[in-house]
Amino acid sequence: MEDLVKITEEPIDLEEVASALSSPELGAILTFVGTVRGIEDGERISYLEYEAYEEMAKEELLAICREIKARWPTVQRVAFVHRIGRVGVGEAAVAIGVSAPHREETFPALAYAVDRLKETVPIWKKQVGEKGARWKPAK
Repeated sequence: MEDLVKITEEPIDLEEVASALSSPELGAILTFVGTVRGIEDGERISYLEYEAYEEMAKEELLAICREIKARWPTVQRVAFVHRIGRVGVGEAAVAIGVSAPHREETFPALAYAVDRLKETVPIWKKQVGEKGARWKPAK
């Protein structure tokens, strides 16, 4: 099965992510789900609005999948699903996962996946809250 790489305006289907990472020979599935916080730097947040250069974002995500598999050879599947558009407080904005026969390489591989997403993938967020709307760097 291929890696799951998806940019969507729809709510993230966590079952789809888990299914993409599952296989009888893979005993370790590790996922990260990033949700929209209701408070940022003391400000009450109403929602975030994400934009992406979708074609390039997908290419970068696939490149990260290849990097992970080269660096941690036991990792067999990788999943990236990122929301675009308006995402409310408490909703999932991103789901990332890796799977392998055993857990040892999944932890560093997942941390790497989260960091690389923030470093290289052209996805931006606008924070809308009680102080108005402003574009924020992805952290």
